[in-house]
Amino acid sequence: MRYLALATDYDGTLASQGQADAAALSAVERLRLSGRRVVLLTGRRVDDLLAVFSHTRLFDYVVAENGAVLYDPRTREQTCLGKPPSEEFLQRVRELTGDSIARGKVVVSTCLSNQVAMLQAIQETGQELQIIFNRDAVMVLPSGINKAGGLEYALRKLGLSRHEAIGIGDAQNDHSFLEYCECAVAVANALPSIRQLVAFTTSGEAGRGVAELIEELIANDLSRMHGRLRKNLLTLGLGSDGKPITVAPYGVNILIAGGSGSGKSTAAAGIIERLIESAYQVCIVDPEGDYGTLPEVLTLGTPYYAVPVNQALTVLEDPAMNVNINLLGIALADRPKYFRHLFPNLQAMRTRTGRPHWIILDEAHHMIPAGGGQLDSVLPHRLGETILVTVHPEHVAPGALSLVDVVIAVGHAPADTLKAFANVTRQTLSWPAGLSYESGHAVVWFPRGGKAPFSIRILSARVERRRHLRKYAEGNMRDRSFYFRGPAGRHNLRAHNLAIFCQIADGIDEETWVFHLRRGDYSRWFRSAVKDPYLADQTKRIEQRHDLEPAETRNLIRSFVEARYTLSE
Repeated sequence: MRYLALATDYDGTLASQGQADAAALSAVERLRLSGRRVVLLTGRRVDDLLAVFSHTRLFDYVVAENGAVLYDPRTREQTCLGKPPSEEFLQRVRELTGDSIARGKVVVSTCLSNQVAMLQAIQETGQELQIIFNRDAVMVLPSGINKAGGLEYALRKLGLSRHEAIGIGDAQNDHSFLEYCECAVAVANALPSIRQLVAFTTSGEAGRGVAELIEELIANDLSRMHGRLRKNLLTLGLGSDGKPITVAPYGVNILIAGGSGSGKSTAAAGIIERLIESAYQVCIVDPEGDYGTLPEVLTLGTPYYAVPVNQALTVLEDPAMNVNINLLGIALADRPKYFRHLFPNLQAMRTRTGRPHWIILDEAHHMIPAGGGQLDSVLPHRLGETILVTVHPEHVAPGALSLVDVVIAVGHAPADTLKAFANVTRQTLSWPAGLSYESGHAVVWFPRGGKAPFSIRILSARVERRRHLRKYAEGNMRDRSFYFRGPAGRHNLRAHNLAIFCQIADGIDEETWVFHLRRGDYSRWFRSAVKDPYLADQTKRIEQRHDLEPAETRNLIRSFVEARYTLSE
């Protein structure tokens, strides 16, 4: 399935005049039976919603108060995603509106005529708040809180990302989450601004429109939108006219091939960067350690340590984590066997969560060599969003090459590269007159499209590999050192740089390690002393993962540090 989750607004979308449409609710039940997840979003407070709607258990989560509260219908637990309003602000807004407000756990709402009073209260109290409009109502929320943020939180708890979600709504406060979803839809009664934003508008209004969308989703996974959502297309490079050459981000397999030093890694790194920028999760299988310093990618494995497959899968459970599996610790002859174990698990994870969105197999002939025998039983009928990188296409299993939709030939002999691919896959190649190697360019061929190969300009990665200050890696941070003290201050072990931090972390007892982990001490140190927000954010994710064993958290945090800092120089 392409779309694994539906996010729907309540008032004006699932419901009219506060009452949910029966046909829409029946459709939601059928959608759940298809294996998909459903999230309900509303500007209402949870108690207000429950007073008029008794079917919340049809939904995996309810995002209430315009993104400020997450409600779990099974446990009835409410989680605030923003700070409650201050008493100073509440007092002033009551004075200015004649106490004509409704207060939730976080949101403060009133009728549209009081918008000036709301703005005045914000200005007078100096609060960092924002005003959100929803037809004839106005809401005040902490800055940055909206339905998109609430939906992102809900999807992450479900193990999904925005690229698996379809959103449907009708009004101003739906704009953020509709823009966030991979595909956005409006009901027929939606405001003009919402209809302009979305991919299409249903013929039915409110609940009938929701039911209409669900029926199409169940019937064909919204196949008519495949490759038509321009904001989600993947850019391969620039054509001769300077316009992007793009492919759909789903259902496409790419081969990047060319001689050693021809620019394969440059082309692949640029594509990987653009995927990550668009929040697609990537999993790189890296036999030669070429991708260990890519930004926002966690490298697992070293020349001396082969990462277990289950550990890599555990990291990938977080939709925000991108992983590079370094195979230098695995003998060349054993790599196909490792891949035979890894790949079916990645495919199973994709079936369940839609992720990792893209798999990159560098030096693909190491994992799926021609004449690999047992590999035929591993390869599915479709690879699905996979990039194969190799020097010689003929050294890759023919079954894998037969699934390729796009070939990017780099280097001085693109014609030879494409001929080798065509010979293995038994396809006819018509080489255009005058097409030849050009510096900074590659030749692209869509073998299933009937179009001759053509030249594109390669777009390299825009972000330079980050170089870190030696003082954090190996110097003396003095008063900004980290101290492993543990419960009751039993230790006083000082880490005056990141190298010493990793050494102590490897040898410290489990109780002390977990003590600092659960307090968030590691991420706090990385943020305030090392001044590395990215490292701090990723470490905080690990600190909050209670499904990981202590040893796994040590390995992950150390891997992040080693990936971002050169500790061996």
